[in-house]
Amino acid sequence: MGEHGNGDPQSGAVIKAGDGKSSGYAIDNPGLPPHRPRLADVDEKAAKRAERQVSALFLISIIGTVMFFIGYFVVGTTDGDLQMLRLQNTLLGLGVAFAMLGIGLGVVQWARALMPDHEVIEDRKPLRKEAERAEAAATVNEIVDETQIKRRPLLRNTLIGAALLAPLPAVVVFRDLDRSDDFGVERMRHSLWEEGVRLVRDPTGTPIRAADLTEGSVVHVVPETLREVPGHGDRLAEKAKSVVLLIRMNPNDIQQVSEGRENWAHEGIVACSKVCTHVGCPVALYERHTHHLLCPCHQSTFDAAQEFKVIFGPAGRPLPQLPITVDDEGFLVARSDFTEPVGPTYWERGYTS
Repeated sequence: MGEHGNGDPQSGAVIKAGDGKSSGYAIDNPGLPPHRPRLADVDEKAAKRAERQVSALFLISIIGTVMFFIGYFVVGTTDGDLQMLRLQNTLLGLGVAFAMLGIGLGVVQWARALMPDHEVIEDRKPLRKEAERAEAAATVNEIVDETQIKRRPLLRNTLIGAALLAPLPAVVVFRDLDRSDDFGVERMRHSLWEEGVRLVRDPTGTPIRAADLTEGSVVHVVPETLREVPGHGDRLAEKAKSVVLLIRMNPNDIQQVSEGRENWAHEGIVACSKVCTHVGCPVALYERHTHHLLCPCHQSTFDAAQEFKVIFGPAGRPLPQLPITVDDEGFLVARSDFTEPVGPTYWERGYTS
């Protein structure tokens, strides 16, 4: 059988076949499609247009970050103004969306229109010789040159601005989780409760006498006086932090009274924060026979008969208990504020599960 040659129609390679022995190959193209230059590769006006598009997207990211800060620091919610609260939430949401979306779309358009699109295949090998290290450094420099970041200052500057500003909203938001005294006020360690403040039904504002509650009753209550606490936010947020569940049970069912808490209940009536100590969901479900309170978000369960300790679920500590008593008119009042922070447990507070 004689030797013959076959042409590869795609790569142009010639494959030589023999009489069953190893064949020799001469491959000029491993099968990649022919490279077609883009408009931006051959037309500088098109490249400039693409550069402006990418820069515009980075500017949108910068505007989004500025929008977030306007909503966070400028737009207030004083006195529980719901319209201002909606505006603030809108600015915060749109600001973060534009900040992230602008950078993402800008990088995609940059890679699509300006960065080289040819495919390069290179075997990996150890860098042992100085010449090879120099070759690697040259490759890195070549990559930087291919991004065109040096020769397109508008693109470079807008990218730097967007990249520096975009993470700041996250920094500000996470900073609010701090419970330290850096600002001179322990923002989460105090609520609207104080000695003598009456417990009133929400939203009617009706004060409650001990005689109004029957065994098994559960009432959602708030402080009668919504006062401003220095260093705290708006009154609506303070009210949300001060919500309390009032429960009446048989005094004989109370199984645990720690030292110093002997007078925190009144005739079997106990009060606790409604804000779950896991992630802050409202604890709302009460089982009368077991005296268990359930958080519907992640099923953390607290025992009202044992000072609201955690008996199931991911919560790391008991619900804060509000010390209560009655005033001269027989209305239920607080003995003091909560003695521990309300809400989720963070590592800054020093609590352990």
